[in-house]
Amino acid sequence: MSYLRVSGGGRLSGELDIGAAKNAVLPIIACSILCEDEINIQNCAPLSDILAMLRIIRKTGGRAEYKDGGVYINCRDSVPVPIDGELTGGIRSSIFILGPILARFGRAQVCYPGGCEIGLRPIDLHLSGLKKLNVRIKDEGGLLVCDGRGMAAGEVDLDFPSVGATENIMMAAVFLKGTSVIRNAAREPEIVDLAGFINAMGGRVSGAGTDTVHIEGVKRLAGRAYTPISDRIAGGTFLTACAMAGGDVRLNRFNPGAVNSLTEKLIRAGMRVERGAQYMRIKSEGRIRAIHKIETQPYPGFPTDMQAQTVAMLTLAQGASMMVENLFENRFKYTVQLNKMGADITVKDRMAVVKGVKRLNGSVVTAEDLRGGAALVMAALAADGVSYIGGVDHIDRGYYQLEEDFKRLGGDVKRVEKIH
Repeated sequence: MSYLRVSGGGRLSGELDIGAAKNAVLPIIACSILCEDEINIQNCAPLSDILAMLRIIRKTGGRAEYKDGGVYINCRDSVPVPIDGELTGGIRSSIFILGPILARFGRAQVCYPGGCEIGLRPIDLHLSGLKKLNVRIKDEGGLLVCDGRGMAAGEVDLDFPSVGATENIMMAAVFLKGTSVIRNAAREPEIVDLAGFINAMGGRVSGAGTDTVHIEGVKRLAGRAYTPISDRIAGGTFLTACAMAGGDVRLNRFNPGAVNSLTEKLIRAGMRVERGAQYMRIKSEGRIRAIHKIETQPYPGFPTDMQAQTVAMLTLAQGASMMVENLFENRFKYTVQLNKMGADITVKDRMAVVKGVKRLNGSVVTAEDLRGGAALVMAALAADGVSYIGGVDHIDRGYYQLEEDFKRLGGDVKRVEKIH
């Protein structure tokens, strides 16, 4: 069992290049099923979630390998084999494979997805949307058996702006004759990026980034190289870590416009922020100011994936703050671990009240999900003494060698095999 050993109390300073966004790369890998030519996804780290998605590509008969800092995929020989629970059970984004397989082959069999246990993540919006494209779906003991031989362009009105459902429906409609429409679509930057990837291969998607997306069917897609957008959540993690520990950090190859809602909170907390076309710099001096209330919302609102890191930051604020989680009902489990380090957090239902303390203390804690794990590393960097963080496999799902990035910023973080 691996741990991250963190010796806290130091400031963070330096520069980091931010890689491709995990949440952009995963649907792009799934979308590669639609193309029979080679595709190169550039600036893409081998995160465990990405490796899991590549195993699904290989299961279909496609080729996928890392080379020269990117992923090369060729799905010319892919076939619509059943994707079993062993492949889907550990990664929620495995459901993205459903739309592309249906679009290319007219049938698909995929087990329900897994991933972090942060609350219910129903895929009913994915399935109801596909049904609007005339897909017939049966649930056979947890295996989704989908018949898309009668698929046709259609209009989908989502009850909630689900990112995954928007992306899945968008991919499923790429080859359908006529124009499909998604209303109340999610507007996240990763959806704009997926549309950009499809269009770069010859697809015709318009309106991505707005609440109405149009997909005009084409006959085929052509392979190409593509560089996904930078990871706004990874970048946001380093920004909040600097705010919490103090210091001066610059992020390069990073789009500040993707984190406007977070930046506003950092400025309210007393940070000095500098932004350019492809960089962002944060300076943290003195004690953090409390933020009265933050609520997670669909983009462009405050991201649920930055909730845990922001709560960790606010544990050292002067005064009391409140975080309301509107998207997932079980995303505050990490607060128990922060309280072991001396934080003062009270959770009731979907609200956490954070009373700032003057210091945190090193402790042995366990990550139970991806972003909560990142929050524990941040807290350990700002704490007095040494911490050991277990559950590193959760952290590895979304951060590649997180300890090395923090070392570049002056943090004392090591991956060890036992506590000593």
